[in-house]
Amino acid sequence: MKIKCLIVDDEPLAVRLIEQHLSKMDRFEVVATCNNALKAFEILNRQPVDLMFLDIKMPNLSGIEFLKNLKNPPKTILTTAYRDFAIESYDIGVVDYLLKPIIFERFFKAVDKFLEANETISKKAVATTTDDFVLFKSGLKSYKINSKEILYIESLKDYIKIHLSTDRAVTFKYKISDIELELREKNFLQVHRSFLVNTGKISAFTNNEIEIGDIVIPIGAHYKDGVLLFLDVFKL
Repeated sequence: MKIKCLIVDDEPLAVRLIEQHLSKMDRFEVVATCNNALKAFEILNRQPVDLMFLDIKMPNLSGIEFLKNLKNPPKTILTTAYRDFAIESYDIGVVDYLLKPIIFERFFKAVDKFLEANETISKKAVATTTDDFVLFKSGLKSYKINSKEILYIESLKDYIKIHLSTDRAVTFKYKISDIELELREKNFLQVHRSFLVNTGKISAFTNNEIEIGDIVIPIGAHYKDGVLLFLDVFKL
């Protein structure tokens, strides 16, 4: 599956250069570009983004302030012509900090750092053993769970609670962002920053809620457009 990228920069030449760099690597797909943080916020609300390339100095709101205010930001590589923000950027957990003009060799190192971290998280979080099963690790134990038995997954800060069709629930120390990308291929959809649902279990929905049997799950405002589009396209 392609890694979905968003480029946020108010310099058209900088956007074009990043697009050119990404075009040399098959695993990446640019899903959108924009020139300010407010438009980026709208895009992130509409569709999933795995990696964001974010300029720092932009009109109205800087890239760093934008990143600090996002509740569930994607992995981010900062791009800037200024060295002054390097220490501050690492304090907010960015993947890397690229100085303009960005040469391909340095760009490749930053992207490779993202890939290495992403693959480490994927191996740690969820390991697929068959088409129907996923493996959740807890301490020294690994728990094999049939994905078709999962109704929805609830985020509890640094933990997730997996609600099963057998009227039981299990809790693991994971962040929901660690497993969303893996479970997307198994027809799971994030409908709220705290809820990931099995689309095959959806029994009804409105513009604001999803029902799984007697369970009502809210659709988050940031996810609404993408969720309703998905539900309409797939007639769920």
